[in-house]
Amino acid sequence: SLRGSWRLRSGNGSVSLRGEVPGCVHSALRGRGVIQDPYYRFNDVMYRWISLDNWTYSRTFETTFDVRKWQKMNLIFEGVDTVAQILMNNITLGRTDNMFNRYSFDITSMIKEVNFVEVQFLSAVSYAEEQSRRHKAYSIPPLCPPPVQKGECHVNFIRKEQCSFSWDWSPSFPTQGIWKDVRIEAYNLYHLVYFSVTPFFVKSTQQWSLEIESIFDVVSPKPIAGVVTVNIPKLQTQQTFSVKLQPGEGSIVLLVNINKSSAVEAWWPNGHGKQTGYNMTTTFIMEEGYQIEKVSKAYFRTVELVQEPIPGSPGLSFYFRINGRPIFIKGSNWIPADSFQDRVTYDTLWLLLKSAADANMNALRVWGGGVYEQDEFYDICDELGIMIWQDFMFACALYPTDQNYLESVKAEVKHQVRRLKSHPSIILWSGNNENEAAIASNWFSIPYADREVYMKDYVMLYVKNIREIVLNEDKSRPFIASSPTNGLESVKEGWLSQNPYDTHFGDTHFYDYNSDCWNWTVYPKTRFASEYGFQSWPSFSTIEKVSSAEDWSYTSNFSLHRQHHENGNDQMLQQIGRHFKLPQSTDPVKKFKDTIYLTQVMQAQCIKAETEFYRFSQSEIVNGEGHTMGALYWQLNDIWQAPSWSSLEYGGKWKLLHYFAQRFFAPLLPVAYEDKGVLYIYGVSDLHEDHTLSLQVVVHAWNSLEPVCTLAKESVTAKAQSAVPIYKESINVLLERCGNCTRKSCVVTFYLVGEGGLRSPTNHHFLSSLKDAVGLEKAQLTVSITQQDDIYVFVLQTTAPAPFVSLDVGSIKGRFSDNGFLMTKQKKAVTFYPWEPTSVGELEKSLTLTSLVDVV
Repeated sequence: SLRGSWRLRSGNGSVSLRGEVPGCVHSALRGRGVIQDPYYRFNDVMYRWISLDNWTYSRTFETTFDVRKWQKMNLIFEGVDTVAQILMNNITLGRTDNMFNRYSFDITSMIKEVNFVEVQFLSAVSYAEEQSRRHKAYSIPPLCPPPVQKGECHVNFIRKEQCSFSWDWSPSFPTQGIWKDVRIEAYNLYHLVYFSVTPFFVKSTQQWSLEIESIFDVVSPKPIAGVVTVNIPKLQTQQTFSVKLQPGEGSIVLLVNINKSSAVEAWWPNGHGKQTGYNMTTTFIMEEGYQIEKVSKAYFRTVELVQEPIPGSPGLSFYFRINGRPIFIKGSNWIPADSFQDRVTYDTLWLLLKSAADANMNALRVWGGGVYEQDEFYDICDELGIMIWQDFMFACALYPTDQNYLESVKAEVKHQVRRLKSHPSIILWSGNNENEAAIASNWFSIPYADREVYMKDYVMLYVKNIREIVLNEDKSRPFIASSPTNGLESVKEGWLSQNPYDTHFGDTHFYDYNSDCWNWTVYPKTRFASEYGFQSWPSFSTIEKVSSAEDWSYTSNFSLHRQHHENGNDQMLQQIGRHFKLPQSTDPVKKFKDTIYLTQVMQAQCIKAETEFYRFSQSEIVNGEGHTMGALYWQLNDIWQAPSWSSLEYGGKWKLLHYFAQRFFAPLLPVAYEDKGVLYIYGVSDLHEDHTLSLQVVVHAWNSLEPVCTLAKESVTAKAQSAVPIYKESINVLLERCGNCTRKSCVVTFYLVGEGGLRSPTNHHFLSSLKDAVGLEKAQLTVSITQQDDIYVFVLQTTAPAPFVSLDVGSIKGRFSDNGFLMTKQKKAVTFYPWEPTSVGELEKSLTLTSLVDVV
């Protein structure tokens, strides 16, 4: 291994220091105290010089083995970010220009006892600009990001994390460094480079089989024969094959049939069953040379993307069938967890992904402007049952298709598919993010006459190259060319549809910051909602770490600087103002904190309304639209401390939206909406059986903890994996029946309850904007905290109904069992799960308790 301490120097040698590999220049400078936290205040702009310089990494290493004994020695880089020349003992081995590729250099003829390795980087920013300048035939937009993003230009000309040049939620930190493992490999005869296991279910024989692919580098001049034994003890399956390795890139594909008398447990998504994996040993015993024993896991799951006609609706369905069962996809979109990938540890990933699973999510989309995630990411998803929609790394841009570029992309795709295809969590490959839409909606104002060349490039890149390789390398899962797309309809229209946002086909992305988000009629009744969202600010404790006191106002330079979405801060206030009173405090810090709280309330309530709409649309067709089978909101996590669409803050703290998600993604949920003065309640269920339940509808007046009236509707059926209407009543009739209630003075709450402790979360439906609520008075909220083993119980008491009660323990890491709730009972117990040791005293000291009426 060549991991560890390397020497780093700037272009002119004025800065020289030691830095860790894997790592990057920024992290090295930070570690040695040369720079402050890059995320502090305006440092993203102050430290622009770092990425404009050309840095060099170097180190010496001693060869700990006798080089004469080995036929082949390689220097392997699992990841180089991005453009570099690699030298060993002053001889150039080659160049790198793709962050997502694996590079292997043959060093057999030049390795000595003591060796000097050098990686000479070129600034990604200047490289991208140069590549764009060289592309003289026609320009490839967009040239630069919008000024509000404070980013760098021509990111589409470099195979690097696209958001590292800035995004509407990301700073610009175009890093340089050896970002993954680097090592020397020495071998004779043959060496196993890739190993994958993919499951297939043969319907005709009702039998599972595994396709095992092994790709070798064969150094031997002649073919090598041998035997391979595959053993899965738990499934009483053992098979032996005679094989022959051909010189060069020798590959062996084996088909293992699972013993029919063994009961195979399939891998299921979170909420639908277990995530069983079986230990498997594959042993290669060749006629000469050494034996290789490969220990791995075998998972059994099938995936189909179903696009079929729907009775009563033009177009085609778009849903996933896992192990033969249609699954409603619930989740979010994943972005890189940090601008500096070396800071993304196993613990970082575990915390974020576990938080997704804990919020009842079963899927995430790895978005195409980031990185193909590290192996651990997919391992954790396999373990937690989180399905992955995997984009290839192309986003919101047009891309070149010259020969060098295509060769680089082909190597990238081949490497990534081979690396990742054994993961049962990955259910879909998708060619790009929004690039079909960019051409269809003409984002870049390309004159009609010039469109042809860009359309040709599009098909060349995503269809003739990426798709070809994916289909060749992996026959076990579906591929779509873009998102949003019309799926098979896009294919029919030559891969570029007239309107990729068509609700009758494929998936949609939907954003609307100007309409009232409580109004469900503005949302598309789509087959699949793969992106939608609203912004909010992260909590004060998160902002505080990267700001100073002068920054703590919603209109400060800092607050404007952190907002990378044009007009974003105003849009949030506008949306808040529709339903809530804006903060008027004369204390600027209280006003800032109140505003932050309201942005989180607004975001949570908006995405709740939209997600519930998608969930209740899954079983119906209205005016030819419906059968919505997926809701992935934008976005799960954050790359830094700034306003964004996320539900998890940088560092993993849950925003109110994430607590709401835990409820709106619950396996069993009653959902209400109003249409022409009539209240409809649907029973939404992801459960595999029908359940007979009781629907409890409780109406509360804002000025009393005693319910005004309660209605129980018995023997309501929640149909398995469906959304069905279970209650319908005119609001006026409901209010009359309750007596003493108006739209402004009352609120409707409801929940489902059944046998054996089966119970849904309590949902609510507001009958008016809360700024117009009558009788909503300042409640006296009190709390007592006790410790029980390693968790803490917060018992809250209130003197009056309190909407959006928020518990915030500052920077103490952990999460609550519930938060942001409507409190209609005098007493409520909430559990706090700490992620690090804490105490009752610390929690009491850090706790801020806020409800809507505390905002004045």
